[in-house]
Amino acid sequence: MVLLIVALVTMIIANSPLRVWYEALWNVEITFGTSTFNFFSHGGHPMTLLGFVNDALMAIFFFSVGLEIKREMLVGELSSFRQVLLPFIAACGGMLVPVLIFFITGKIQSFSPEELRGMAIPMATDIAFSLGVLSLFSKRVPVSLKVFLLALAIVDDIGGIIVIAIFYSSLSTQSLIYLGLSLVGFTFLILGNRLRINSKGFYTIFGILIWYMFLQAGIHPTIAGVLVAFTVPARPYLNIKRYTSGLQRDVDLLKSTIRHSRADENSIMLSNLQIRYLSRVERASDRAISPLQDLEDSLGGIVNFFIMPLFAFANAGVVFDLSGGLSALSGITLSIMLGLIVGKSCGIFSFSWLAIKLKICRMPAGMNWKNLFGMSLLGGIGFTVALFLATLSYPKGTDFLNQAKLGILLGSFISGVLGYLFLNKVLPKSGKEVK
Repeated sequence: MVLLIVALVTMIIANSPLRVWYEALWNVEITFGTSTFNFFSHGGHPMTLLGFVNDALMAIFFFSVGLEIKREMLVGELSSFRQVLLPFIAACGGMLVPVLIFFITGKIQSFSPEELRGMAIPMATDIAFSLGVLSLFSKRVPVSLKVFLLALAIVDDIGGIIVIAIFYSSLSTQSLIYLGLSLVGFTFLILGNRLRINSKGFYTIFGILIWYMFLQAGIHPTIAGVLVAFTVPARPYLNIKRYTSGLQRDVDLLKSTIRHSRADENSIMLSNLQIRYLSRVERASDRAISPLQDLEDSLGGIVNFFIMPLFAFANAGVVFDLSGGLSALSGITLSIMLGLIVGKSCGIFSFSWLAIKLKICRMPAGMNWKNLFGMSLLGGIGFTVALFLATLSYPKGTDFLNQAKLGILLGSFISGVLGYLFLNKVLPKSGKEVK
């Protein structure tokens, strides 16, 4: 809801007299350093506020995505080959078919090589929006369908990350120096993981340095966020059994201080002994949570309610030119819309159908062909990652980028509405009917 409201407000601003202020805001230069060194610079040019959002803050978003992917691979929906195979095949279809549709429609419309750079845009599925629409049905949705969509969206994110790393990065001779320095940083992080260094500050400091090296090397810095996330330890310093036994001992000692205390029971002041025991409990509690889970939990609110809305505010400013009538829905806009609405749904559903019919995979319990197709429609909600890929594909301020944004917003909106209406029709009317 927050993302949706921000996107709507942004579009209103972009099509009002405030547009001049809006565009000028994102051209403000960011400086952090000295007169001769600016940490937020690349190629000798200061980073603009828009670049800071897309290259720096989005690196934090991809860092949180990397943490989620690692957790799911260890103990979640991607932890076993059997669990991940069908969503993986479905996600491959959901990425390949939209790209193919964009390419075919682009050739039909005689796209230039610059316009064809956006082929990867409709391959993305927005986890937040797609799961958000699915959650509107509450208990009417089989758990297996939610799990399938979550796993599919995560695999989809991995695909997007790979595309960014391969097609939206550039290397030069000087880049190799920075790339070598970043590898040194990764070596320290991997050693820290092996030596069970659980300090979040350790991974944060090296993560920031590696982000800077990637930025200077010409590798998109958001990739640094994902790679650093995979070095964060998933194992806590104290296992839960050792923690609870120590906690019980400290609580018993704390109780004994209350029994032997002569202070009034309503006293608000603690003794030095009580503070010491409570501090021990606090330190032990911190060490019983793995850095991976702690960081993922800490970043959740920042990413969901600050970084993502700010990203939407910076990138969802589509200018609507209605003077050309329906011609506004042609070109890049049409290719992306078809890729999201038709490509995602057909790709996810057809690849799943083939995998099940060829007995490569089995239909998960509680799922059927109807609700699988409805969920496939929700896969066409691209929004966040699609907008991000659009900013990488087309230069800022160009008509190409505006067309891409319009296609993403319309394609995502139509996919979400169609998915909701279809699922509302085929899902059981009450949660009691869902097994």
